[in-house]
Amino acid sequence: MQQKTHQIRVSTHGRQLYDITPQLLSWLASCALQTGLITLYIQHTSASLLINENYDHDVLVDLEAFFNRLVPDGDPLFTHTVEGADDMPAHVRTALTQTHLSIPLLQGSAALGQWQGVFLYEHRHEPSQRNILVHVIGE
Repeated sequence: MQQKTHQIRVSTHGRQLYDITPQLLSWLASCALQTGLITLYIQHTSASLLINENYDHDVLVDLEAFFNRLVPDGDPLFTHTVEGADDMPAHVRTALTQTHLSIPLLQGSAALGQWQGVFLYEHRHEPSQRNILVHVIGE
């Protein structure tokens, strides 16, 4: 068994989903491992990770519309507003989604379905630098 690690850095420019599948697949191709387990972990409390459809962009638009309805900015329910009206909603969105993903490694690549992609979901409106740690264990 071998282990390898990597960091994917993403410059976000506001609230939306960012497809990080190409960066992940490119790094995996350089690892020379064929079978194992990939773990991704985002080091932030106001962004998350998702596996979802990466074929039709409308899916991403609809997901954001849903979260806007579910967790609106500026909701008077929230008292934690130190960094603005999107501060606490960003934390709630992170709590409702995922901070880590596990994906099988098969034949040297992530075993994603035909229409699946891996996304960083930025929950803040301001630009940010996001770090995703990638760990693969396998042979």
